[in-house]
Amino acid sequence: MTLDTESATPALCRLQLGSELRRLRLEADLSGAYVVRKLLWSPSKLTRLETGENATVEQADIMALSEIYGIDNETRALLMEYAAVTKTRRDWWQSPEYRPVIEPGFRAFLGLEATAASLHNYAAEYVPGLLQTEAYVRVIHQSAYRRLSTEEVVRHVAIRMNRQAILRRSRDPLKYTAIINEAVLRRRIGGADLMREQLAHIVEQAETLPNIRVQVVPFTAGAHAGMNGSFELLRFPDGAGPRSIVYLENLADAWVSRREQSVSLYADAFADIQALAPGQEESLAMIKKAIKEH
Repeated sequence: MTLDTESATPALCRLQLGSELRRLRLEADLSGAYVVRKLLWSPSKLTRLETGENATVEQADIMALSEIYGIDNETRALLMEYAAVTKTRRDWWQSPEYRPVIEPGFRAFLGLEATAASLHNYAAEYVPGLLQTEAYVRVIHQSAYRRLSTEEVVRHVAIRMNRQAILRRSRDPLKYTAIINEAVLRRRIGGADLMREQLAHIVEQAETLPNIRVQVVPFTAGAHAGMNGSFELLRFPDGAGPRSIVYLENLADAWVSRREQSVSLYADAFADIQALAPGQEESLAMIKKAIKEH
């Protein structure tokens, strides 16, 4: 996949750059251990480059790898362009305004979310972040994260709203499937008016944006594979970065897992939950009923 580096984001350039570097290393039939030994690097440095985890990529590192891999001039020039983007532009979540309130695990997730082709989300306790209204986000952070100052809450609300832009981006908007536990519809966050507004927002998004699918797991479904908690499963464009990753979070921490065993476990769980849940039309009818009941 070739990117338009004039408009590409740093996150997408890092992901594509990492994918290309790994491909070129394998084509050269070189092990990671050989490369880091040759360049006197730590193993983690090469891993971060190949997975797109570094905030910036040094062009000197690209030159060094190009020599070892025997990369042709045209490919080398493109890789250098990718690296230049990571040095000269900044993803919105890396700005001084937001960076202080974003934990490292969540920061890693934001970079991956911004480059994903699709996201499957099971939400057990509250409305999924990409479908939340400003008022709902504000109350969640005021209630669940009481250590936050008023200014920090404002920043977290802005972060959540910025994230939602991926659903409406003009080029390849994120394909988003959200499965919501029925308890989320019933739990009154911030009062009846706020909940009606929030649930109506979910319906509007699902009915107007073709890249969004919403389903609800009813109480009558009984025990299911999502009862251990919420999770998000991200998949990426062909040829860009890892095939899939899982994102998990709790009150104290957030982390990304690329382990094939973990990804497979959560992919199977999502498929099982989706099979239990009614389709979108019936699920939206459940949400509309909940609006009236609030």
